[in-house]
This record gives sequence, structure tokens and C-alpha cells, in this order.
Amino acid sequence: MNTVVEIDEPCINNLTVTEDIIMAQLTDGRVISVPLVWSWRLSEATPEQRNHYEIIGNGQGVHWPDIDEDISANGMLYGIPARRPCSSTNRSLAPKRDMIEKELCPA
Repeated sequence: MNTVVEIDEPCINNLTVTEDIIMAQLTDGRVISVPLVWSWRLSEATPEQRNHYEIIGNGQGVHWPDIDEDISANGMLYGIPARRPCSSTNRSLAPKRDMIEKELCPA
């Protein structure tokens, strides 16, 4: 006997971005969050830029037009942070950003 289980894609219906976290409420009632530093663009954005977003793809993700950032519900669920492009020429980054770059872009 075969059993077919239909798995619905997670869909975001509400979002909150603070100085430390990105928190999404899903249509199935779950609330998920990831550290803000998972998105280097959002962690460097102003509060106004962080709060200017659009829920896209029927809730499959979120887009921030001011900083050209996209995060998917699946990316949040499965722990897929946005990687900063590795650059050995840009060493004028703030200490917090240096720490993140070292973790994500080892020499």
C-alpha cells in the first residue's frame, strides 16, 4: 500500500525585522526566526530599509527593494544564510561585519 503525503510549501503572511532577528509568521501558524546577521544586506540596512519589504510569490519569500535582498521561507526553515561576497580588497568594514565575513569567508 502506498501512502501519498502532500506537503505544502511554507508561506509567510507576516514579518517582523528587529535589530537582531528576522521573524516570520507562516500561514500554518508557525513562527520562525533567524538572526539578522544571516542577511548581511539587512544587517547593514537602516531600520527604514528593513521595514520596506514586500511578501512575494504568494508568501514563499520576502523582497526588500531598497537593498535588493530576498529571503525565502524555506531558507529560513532550513538554515540557509545569505553569503557575503568574499573580497580580500575591502578591509574598511566595521568590526561586526569583519567578524561575520571571517566566519563566512575563511581565508
